[in-house]
Amino acid sequence: MAPPDLAADRTRGLALTPVSRETEARLDRFVALLLQWQQHTNLIAPSTETAIWTRHIADSLQLVDLAPNAKIWVDLGSGGGFPGLVIACALADKPGVQVHLVESTGKKAAFLREAARICDAPATVHAERIADFVKHAPHHIDVVTARALAPLNKLLAEASPLLKKGVIGLFPKGQDVATELTEAAKCWKIQMSLVPSRTDPKARIVVARNSRYSPRLQ
Repeated sequence: MAPPDLAADRTRGLALTPVSRETEARLDRFVALLLQWQQHTNLIAPSTETAIWTRHIADSLQLVDLAPNAKIWVDLGSGGGFPGLVIACALADKPGVQVHLVESTGKKAAFLREAARICDAPATVHAERIADFVKHAPHHIDVVTARALAPLNKLLAEASPLLKKGVIGLFPKGQDVATELTEAAKCWKIQMSLVPSRTDPKARIVVARNSRYSPRLQ
């Protein structure tokens, strides 16, 4: 049985982002495994362990509704599985879905493989750097995600080979998103919109399309 604080947080998180019973069961297995591994591998900030459902699970699940028809997802810097492994759990019953998890840290990649197995999630783990993954990335990608990976300017530099015509970038950002957008605009021409986060009133999700490197003259 989950500790009271974690059980209450689970209720809050699933109220923010309701899912099917099957998905709930997969996410329960994922959370149990993550907390087990967390004892010896730093997958999330220790201060967020009792808020894992609102801070991490729901924050990841909300991306699914922003691309309801997407089947091929690429998650850059997947870390402890956010958002990519959570998205794979949510879409496991949808035919044709595949989530590619790119994580260069060996211990985290090992965790992701075990989590995908335990959760029976349609996820493929790529234990390599993003720069190496883009060289053999799938030809057809619907969505690219990244959470807490890098400032937007740097993130676009890494993700731009994948953000081809028709591909959506979904990048959760905190309260400094305006500053990051200003910096990114100096070097990138990109169609962007901001979606309010369900889990944090100060946070936003950057929805990016059609990125192109175009540095301005200073």
